[in-house]
Amino acid sequence: MCSRPTSRRRGIATAAPGFVRALLLSVLMVAVALPGTRAQDDRSTVSFMFFGDPAELAAYQGLVTAFEAAHPQIDIELVHIPSLIDYQARLGADLAAGSPADVVLINYRRYAPLAARGALEPLAPYLRSSDIIAESDFFPEAIAPFRWRGQLMCIPQNISSLVVYYNKDLFAASGLPYPADDWTWDDFLAVAQALTLDLDEDGATDQYGLGTDASLYRLSPFIWQNGGELVVTEANGTPLRLALDSRAAREAIEWFVALQTEHGVVPDALAETAESSESRFIAGRMAMFLNSRRGVPTYRGINGFDWDVAPLPRREQAAGILHTDAYCLTAGTEDKGAAWTFIEFANSPEGQAIVARSGRTVPSLVEVAQSAAFLDPAAQPASSSVFLETIPQLRAVPVTAAWVEVEELAGDELERAFYGHTSVDQAIEAMITRTLPLFAEEEG
Repeated sequence: MCSRPTSRRRGIATAAPGFVRALLLSVLMVAVALPGTRAQDDRSTVSFMFFGDPAELAAYQGLVTAFEAAHPQIDIELVHIPSLIDYQARLGADLAAGSPADVVLINYRRYAPLAARGALEPLAPYLRSSDIIAESDFFPEAIAPFRWRGQLMCIPQNISSLVVYYNKDLFAASGLPYPADDWTWDDFLAVAQALTLDLDEDGATDQYGLGTDASLYRLSPFIWQNGGELVVTEANGTPLRLALDSRAAREAIEWFVALQTEHGVVPDALAETAESSESRFIAGRMAMFLNSRRGVPTYRGINGFDWDVAPLPRREQAAGILHTDAYCLTAGTEDKGAAWTFIEFANSPEGQAIVARSGRTVPSLVEVAQSAAFLDPAAQPASSSVFLETIPQLRAVPVTAAWVEVEELAGDELERAFYGHTSVDQAIEAMITRTLPLFAEEEG
């Protein structure tokens, strides 16, 4: 059963005789001493930790302002960590010290180690008792990956796909049509080649057609599009190892790596180190950039050109990769009722609309995702509907306690191939071999 702040019983103190008042006073004194209880007039403080850029901070500050106006008995302490790396380090350190924030925002790829060690409070009982939100209100694709061994652990606040952000001015200047909803790998490559230019004819590329991270997460949808799989699984769905040595997966990896090594439409390692692809896109010197919805608040600050989003190109089939973050309640939280009240409000139509207007999220509530709070015709990107149209095509990576380590090790090897330091065959063998012990740990 989930705890909630109890309502005040009116009139009982003035109507009771003296001995009843004394008895009532003694009961209240005992209640104050019990764990998880507090006097009605006391305020609760709930700490909420998240990471993100200044635009995200502003969005959550707006959320907290609205929440505290609706729930004046609960104060929210915002703990903002700018970078993901620092956020993960802080969360790990706080958990080790036994002093984590009450509510934390976690991506579905990263919560499993916390769930496995009992650091998170399952939220299914709280959601079932809510008269504000229900599981059926959410996109099922967002809810599904937050089930850990049959229990819903966290409540998703967003659902995004990987999309192609593109510079409309560069397309127009080269006489190219904007990307079609059903464009193919060949179309995508042709556009990237046409928009990779040596503008001053000095032999060096000044404008790149494409920017992307050389990571397993960015590669995965292209493997699925080519009919491949990311992992080999047991009959019960337990992942056994990476499946990158299949013909379909190998073809996708070769195509992805060739974008840099053969076609040169993506910056090489030296150029990427000198200036990130995202910075080049923002500066107007890169035609296309792969990212989730997270980039929107930053890109809305672009003044030098117009931009929009398009779905990923497809091959054998359309496929995208799921991006979703959720509010999680840490198990050691003292006032779980107050913390749940904040999570419930943040994931209510009112709460999700506040964050959606910042541009940061594709709301996980169907109602809000289909509303003007997200599909604002006056706000960029003009084609925000692309994020909703591609939801049925989204697939999730495995949710395991070791998956983040799998991604990191495989990403190291993929990056070596992407920048021409090893062959695709060698990279595939290394990705499978280096990550195999992590799958064995999970299976055991």
